[in-house]
Amino acid sequence: MSFPLLTVTAAVPALGAIATAAVPAAKRAAAKWVALAFSLATLVLAAVALVRFDPGGARFQLTESHAWIADFGVRYELGVDGIAVVLIALTAVLIPFVILAGWHDADPLEGERPNHRWRPTQGFFALILMVEAMVVISFEATDVFLFYIFFEAMLIPMYFLIGGFGDRAGERSEEETATQRSYAAVKFLLYNLAGGLIMLAAVVGLYAVTADDLGTGTFSLQQIVQARASGDLSLATGTERWLFLGFFFAFAVKAPLWPLHTWLPNAMGESTAPVAVLITAVVDKVGTFAMLRFCLQLFPEASKWATPVILVLALISIIYGALLAVGQRDIKRLIAYASISHFGFIILGIFAMTTQGQGGATLYMVNHGISTAALMLVAGFLITRRGSRLIADYGGVQKVAPVLAGTFLIGGLATLSLPGLAPFISEFLVLVGTFSRYPVLGIIATVGIVLAALYVLVLYQRTMTGPVKDEVRGMPDLKARELLVVAPLIALLIFLGVYPKPLADIVNPAVDHTLSVVDEKDPKPDHPVDAGWFSYSPMHDGASGGAK
Repeated sequence: MSFPLLTVTAAVPALGAIATAAVPAAKRAAAKWVALAFSLATLVLAAVALVRFDPGGARFQLTESHAWIADFGVRYELGVDGIAVVLIALTAVLIPFVILAGWHDADPLEGERPNHRWRPTQGFFALILMVEAMVVISFEATDVFLFYIFFEAMLIPMYFLIGGFGDRAGERSEEETATQRSYAAVKFLLYNLAGGLIMLAAVVGLYAVTADDLGTGTFSLQQIVQARASGDLSLATGTERWLFLGFFFAFAVKAPLWPLHTWLPNAMGESTAPVAVLITAVVDKVGTFAMLRFCLQLFPEASKWATPVILVLALISIIYGALLAVGQRDIKRLIAYASISHFGFIILGIFAMTTQGQGGATLYMVNHGISTAALMLVAGFLITRRGSRLIADYGGVQKVAPVLAGTFLIGGLATLSLPGLAPFISEFLVLVGTFSRYPVLGIIATVGIVLAALYVLVLYQRTMTGPVKDEVRGMPDLKARELLVVAPLIALLIFLGVYPKPLADIVNPAVDHTLSVVDEKDPKPDHPVDAGWFSYSPMHDGASGGAK
C-alpha cells in the first residue's frame, strides 16, 4: 500500500488544530509556535505532492480510494490534477504567513480586566489550521459527497474567525464593533449555507440519476464522467440544467460572483487582515476551482448552455467591483471590492472555454492569492499602527515608513496587474482567451484594468504621499516578523511574473482535459501564422504551440 500523501497533507493541519487548542491557556506563545510548526509541516507535504506530480502522467494522481458509506455509494476518494495540486501548494504557502501576520491578533488587549471577554490565542490559530485542513481536502476530493461535506464544514471555523476575532480598528464603541462583526459573520454563514443547501439538493439528484441509469448510485467524479463518455449514463437536458444550476449557485456564492457577492465586503472589512486573506485568497478559491472540476465535467452541455449568462455576470463583477473599489473610503473594503472584480476575471476565463482563458484563470487563482495576501497583510500592518481603516486618516506614510510604503506599492501594482508581476500574465491570458471567442466581452473587460489602476494609485497617493499627518508622524516601519511575512510574497510575485512556465506546465494538461470533456476547442484564428515565435502560446511548451 502506497503512502497516503493526500490524506496526510490534509490531516496534519487538522491534528495541528487539535494540538494548538490543547495548549494550556497560559501558554499563548507556545500555541503560536505549535500552529506555525504544523503549518510548515503541511507546506513540506504540499511541496512533496507538487514534486511527485507528473504533468504528463495520469489525469488524477496520488489517488486514494476506500469504501466509506457503501450503502449510499459514498467513497473516500482523493486525487489531484494539475489545477488542484497548485492550489494546494498556494494554500500551504499562505497559511504560515497568515499565522505570522496574526501573531498578536488574538492576544488580550492591554489593560483588559481579568473578567473581560477576550479572544483566546489558542482558538484563533486552531481555527486557521482547521480551515486549512478543510480547504486542502476539498481540493483533493474526487467524490462529490466527500467534497460537499468539507465544502460546507469550512463555514463553521470561518464563522468563528469572523465573528469572534474581528478587527477592532476605528472609533467605534466595543458594542458597535461586536454588533458589526456578528452581522458580518452571520451574513457570511447565511449566504454560503443557502448556497450549500441548494447544492445538497443537486447532489442528491445526481445520485438518483446515476442510480437509475447505472443500477447503483455513485458520487464518484471519475466514474460519472466515464459513464457519460461511454453512453452508459445520460441526463435529460432539463435534468442536467437543473443539477448544474444547483452546483453553480453554491460555487458562485463562494467565489463570489455578482449579485451573490455582498457578504464579502462585510466579512473582509470586519475581519482581521490575516483572516481577510484566509477568506479571499484561500477559501473563495474553492468556489472557482469547483466550477472547473465539477460544473464543467459533470454537466458539460448545461455548462455551455449557461455560458452566455455567466459571462455577462462575470463582466458585471469586473466592472461593478472595480467601480465600487474606486469609491471606497475604507482600505479593507476597497481590497474586498477589488477581489470581486478579480474573481470576475477568473470566472470569465473559465467560461470562455479556451485553453488560454482557463489556463489564465487557474494561474489567476494562484497569483491573485499571492498579490491579495501581500497587499492585505501590509494594509493590516498599516491599520494596526494607526488604529484606523479610513483612507482619509493617512498621508505621507512613505516619509516615515518607507519600507512599509514600498511593499504596499508593490502589492498594489500586482493588484493592478503591472507587467513583470505575477497577475499580469494571468489577466493577459484570460483576456486573450476571452477575446478569441467573445471579442466584445474581451474589449469591455479591459475597462476593469483601467479602473484597477485608478483605485490602486489613488489609494497609494492618498495614504502614502503628500504632507505627513500628525497621527502618522511617529509610525514605525516594518519589523523583522512583518518583513518575514511580506518579503517572500513579493519575491513570489516577481518570480512568477518573470517566469510563470513552471506553473503553466503543471496546469496545462488539466485544462486540456477539462475542455475535452466539455467538447470545446480553441477557435482558429482568421489569419494563422505558420511558424516563428509569433505562433508561440504561453500556455504550451514548444516553439510551435498556439491554438489547437
